[in-house]
Amino acid sequence: MSSQVRLRLLPSARCLFDQPVQVKVEGLRSRQVVTMRARSTDEKGVVFSSSATYRADGSGKIDLLRDPSLSGSYVGVEPMGLLWSMKADALHKYFFKDNALQPHVVKFSVHEEGREDRMLAEVTNERLLIGNGVSRVPVKGRNFQGVLFTPPGQGPFPAVLDVSTFASEKRASLLANKGFVVLAVPVYTDKPHNVKQTNLDHFKEAVDFLQQQPKVGSKGVGIVSQSKGGEIALSLAAFVPGVEATVWINGCSAVSLVPLYYENQQIIPPLLFDTNKMIHTESGASIIKYGLGNPLAEKNKGSLVPIEQAKGRFLFVAAEDDLSLDIKACMDQMVERLKHHGKENFETVRYPGAGHLMEPPYSPYCPSSFSGVISYVVLWGGEARAHAAAEVHLWSKMQEFFRTHLSCDAAQTKPKL
Repeated sequence: MSSQVRLRLLPSARCLFDQPVQVKVEGLRSRQVVTMRARSTDEKGVVFSSSATYRADGSGKIDLLRDPSLSGSYVGVEPMGLLWSMKADALHKYFFKDNALQPHVVKFSVHEEGREDRMLAEVTNERLLIGNGVSRVPVKGRNFQGVLFTPPGQGPFPAVLDVSTFASEKRASLLANKGFVVLAVPVYTDKPHNVKQTNLDHFKEAVDFLQQQPKVGSKGVGIVSQSKGGEIALSLAAFVPGVEATVWINGCSAVSLVPLYYENQQIIPPLLFDTNKMIHTESGASIIKYGLGNPLAEKNKGSLVPIEQAKGRFLFVAAEDDLSLDIKACMDQMVERLKHHGKENFETVRYPGAGHLMEPPYSPYCPSSFSGVISYVVLWGGEARAHAAAEVHLWSKMQEFFRTHLSCDAAQTKPKL
């Protein structure tokens, strides 16, 4: 390494996962061309990396807030490009980072152009999922299991149920850092092919548990959901009292794969998945967008969730390049349904160029990976740059939506039995 070259991350090399850092290099030769690299290992031991070529200014400095990448994993001015463009050497890999207790560790480095073995400087970025004072408590109810995240301080805090397809703590812990009491609950706690029905009662139990937490001050709860969790969120909003604000991200407007039960009876039959309608590609990944039964077909209308029954507000989020579901059609159908019933309790956000897997900001973009729900490698869609920008926008939009619609005051934090 060169003692002259300095690589800095501002304001600090230690930050929260969803916080941007300013990457700066000093001490290079005037107009020197170098390769910047980022590297991280996920929870399954898979190494992800990115690289980009930069040219120093006349005083030997590079600032990723100002300077464009000339070539590499991305081009142009992308201050956080080294993070979101990281990918594995092998195809179809998703960056697993689901345990909130361990930081996302990224090594940034500067190298002589075209010489990976000639490193000039390096720095380690620790990106924390859980902030100072936030408590993390695994929870096992009678019919649900999850992880509860609670901010420091007396509160009162608004409450959010995070319904993910499989167990993940990332979004829940980061929301808790922002002042929400969040319970993360997965749709699947067993292998999906073993699941013969979905019981809404189990998720209602999670809602009730969340409302009983002593620091919760909102009169109802919010729900954030994605993919398979979307139909659970819609159903909770439609059938369970106390759901005040629902964020639906790239889900289905109908119940899918298995029937939905509530209070010991089937309330909604499912749309079924036809593997013959998958489109296989040369990469080994498949487009599954057309595999699920059409929710707009007359014969399938009984599978639609009756969202007009909901008393709370909706934020519908559609990634328009999603290749796993026809998200745009699902969202249009829900908007039309609510309008037909004279409802205006919704807002919509559309993201052209974004794919299915929308995560908290600066996560490595995943165009394809193995789907645990249908047991195939699938294409998720999206273009990396547009997808990354959509994640940044959605993250603040979601928080703003919850703060607006989850009223919270000290009078509501009475002792709870």
